[in-house]
Amino acid sequence: MKRILYIFFIIPFVTGCGDFLDPDPTDRLSDKLFWVKESSTDLYLNSLYTYIPSYGNFGTAQFNDGLLTEGMTGMLKYGSYSAGGGNANRIVLDPYFVTADQSQGLVIWTKSYERIRRVNEFISSMKKYATYADDIKNRYEAQARFLRAFLYYQLLLRTNTVVLYDDLPTSNNKPLSSEAECWDFVENDLNFAAQHLPVKWSADQNGRITKGAAFALKSRAMLVAKRWEKARNAAKEVINLTDNGAKVYDLNPSYKDAFRSYFNGNPESILEFRYQLPAPTHTFDRKFAPAGDWANNGGAACPTQEMVEEYELAIGGKADWSAWRGRTTETPPYDQLEPRFHASILYNGASWKGRQIESFVDGRDGFMEYGFQPNTFGKTTTGYYLRKYLNEGIADISTTYSDQPWIEIRLAEVYLNLAEACYRIGETGDANDAIEKIRGRVNLPYSDKTGDDLFEAIRHERKVELAFEGFHYWDLRRWRVAHEELHNVRFHGLKITKSGTILTYEYVDVDKADRKFLERFYNFPIPVAEIANNTSLSQINLW
Repeated sequence: MKRILYIFFIIPFVTGCGDFLDPDPTDRLSDKLFWVKESSTDLYLNSLYTYIPSYGNFGTAQFNDGLLTEGMTGMLKYGSYSAGGGNANRIVLDPYFVTADQSQGLVIWTKSYERIRRVNEFISSMKKYATYADDIKNRYEAQARFLRAFLYYQLLLRTNTVVLYDDLPTSNNKPLSSEAECWDFVENDLNFAAQHLPVKWSADQNGRITKGAAFALKSRAMLVAKRWEKARNAAKEVINLTDNGAKVYDLNPSYKDAFRSYFNGNPESILEFRYQLPAPTHTFDRKFAPAGDWANNGGAACPTQEMVEEYELAIGGKADWSAWRGRTTETPPYDQLEPRFHASILYNGASWKGRQIESFVDGRDGFMEYGFQPNTFGKTTTGYYLRKYLNEGIADISTTYSDQPWIEIRLAEVYLNLAEACYRIGETGDANDAIEKIRGRVNLPYSDKTGDDLFEAIRHERKVELAFEGFHYWDLRRWRVAHEELHNVRFHGLKITKSGTILTYEYVDVDKADRKFLERFYNFPIPVAEIANNTSLSQINLW
């Protein structure tokens, strides 16, 4: 029980507001208060841990909806065009909806820098006041620096140069650092964390960031930074990490169980935030469950037909979907698809909470064409619903909040990071081995590949294995293919109608207009208000 974020409290100072560059914040508690004994320091640090789930699917970093970016790809379709809940559609259908004044949840600059300041306060005060032994202080600093690296990583996903602070600011004015300097900073923080964090914590410290988490985040960050050898090495550190001769992490034998808590026997979880009733909880089920679970709720975003077709047959190879390009009464080959499909997507006829999904027009879960949805939540516009992350054990989502954990890092991602890094440096054997490891869990065949075929296999596995986990949009951007795959395109669903016992499937356009991805979307803007507060900043090119 070595890696579960299980935080029940947020101490008062984290709710304070103010400009993140304020060199003399007025909401800071007495510095000496938290350094009298380790239990007090732990309370301070625990409040910083809550930043991690904020950027995930259950968090609030993107308009209270971490799936915003998946809805900006062909993976997922939001049903609404209204402000907030429909922002994914507004962004992709109107490329000028996002501005430096109104970033619509894509830019997380201000909130992230507030958090970076909190982390730097912790490090600065600890060095100033704590009298603990050096190894204890190093462990505290290592956790804080991991969190700082995580926050800067989130910023660098969106904007490739940022302002770096390794201490409390002494002035409002500081220029952007170079892209290389930014990734150096993240790398150095993670190196320090990996050096000083334990493989396991003692029982009374369950849930803290570990050495494995530091290496895993480094593998992710170095992949984005295109530092391939460092990404490869960090991934191998995680995979080969042992404790008393036994491997620390392993793939869960069942894909559908890979999103359970470590407390429920999941050896794949490297870093997670654990929720538990009555608090802390989240509302993922209320947003994304099938409409039949609670009328006029759920179904905020649903998988597209394109995403369904990405899944292979259970015996390997792609299904032939040509019969469903128009209208047909032929039943789609859902029962022939691989396990990851069934663990991730609900379709008409799928078993769910002791019943079958009815995603046909006027069925219990229903269907409503895009453009006719009056609310943020409601019926599917694609013929499908999400299954991944939903808690099938909640009998009534109208009265019960969600408590499933947010898995920030799991071993499957690390294997895929390794595969791509090895491909980039010509180590095709290790790349193929990593892909085969991932596919082996779901009993899919695999033959070794080279060149473009190998890269396509990596892309496919990242899309399917990590579906709806918040990677796909950023992957398309860092591969510089988003302008090809997300521009002047439309995505689709299956509209199902029922007459007696006969079901008719109709291939439908779920966008009703071409999506757009402009060149400037590869690098999001700095908020205008922040430039006004920092005369050393200038706006990102094209914004």
